[in-house]
Order: sequence, then structure tokens, then C-alpha cells
Amino acid sequence: MPHTAEAALEDRDLVLERVIDVPAEKLYKCWTTPELMPQWFCPKPWTVSDVRMDVRTGGNTYLVMNGPNGERVPQPGVYLEVIPNRKIVFTDAFTETWKPSAKPFMVAIVTFEDRPGGKTLYRAVARHWTAEDKTAHEQMGFHEGWGIVADQLAALAATL
Repeated sequence: MPHTAEAALEDRDLVLERVIDVPAEKLYKCWTTPELMPQWFCPKPWTVSDVRMDVRTGGNTYLVMNGPNGERVPQPGVYLEVIPNRKIVFTDAFTETWKPSAKPFMVAIVTFEDRPGGKTLYRAVARHWTAEDKTAHEQMGFHEGWGIVADQLAALAATL
């Protein structure tokens, strides 16, 4: 089998994909409005606080995930690509614009594709730096957690 760049990433990508019965612009709004993030971004009992966003290519993103036992997990990052209502790409490889992080973990690629009837094909890819990071993320509960988050996102977007 020929070696291609895309094939090489298969061992590093985790993917969540579903059709959501909400227009893309409402899902995008949930992803880009600081006041909305705490309402959907973490599976309960985890919560989100301290949300700051400069939603543009090269802009910074920051939030804290708070666990039920007092855990605080800061999530600094940078937007690599932003196409309103279509695509958001961000990474933790930078803690703020072009300041490298100590341990890059992943690039998130979130896309919103219009479907008939006001629906959206929602696709969230977690692309990891290493196959080991992918495995660790999978063992942390990627599929269940990101699935719950997508359900919370869809429910909130439906109210907008």
C-alpha cells in the first residue's frame, strides 16, 4: 500500500461525526461565544470557567475545565484556522499566539456542513501528535465524552 500523508494520520485521529438537526450558524455560535461555552463544553459533572476567546486565525483561546473533586485543567490554545459557520481549527501546541506549549497534545478540527432541512453534518477530529497520545485520549473516554458534549451542543444550539 502506498504511504500517503492522510494514511499516516489514521493512527493519530479520533473522529466524532453526526448529523445534527440545527443549522451550522447556531452550532458555530455555540463554539465561538464565551458565555455559551460553559453550558455545553464538558460532560457533567465537569464544568467550564474562565473562558476567553479571540476567534480568528492566530487568535488565542483559553478556558478552564473544572472537575467534581476540585480539579482545574487550564486549556490554553491558538486558533489555526477560522472560517465562520464552516470550520474551526485550534491547537494546544501554543499557549498563546506563537508561544510553544511544553507538551503539545492535539489539533482539533471542527467542521459544520449544511445538510437539507436546516441540518448540519458536524465533524470533530482530534488529531494527536503521536499514536500514543491518541491511545491515551481514547482511554480517557474520547468517544463517550465528545459524544455527550455533541449532544449538549445540539440541545443548546436548538434553543438559540
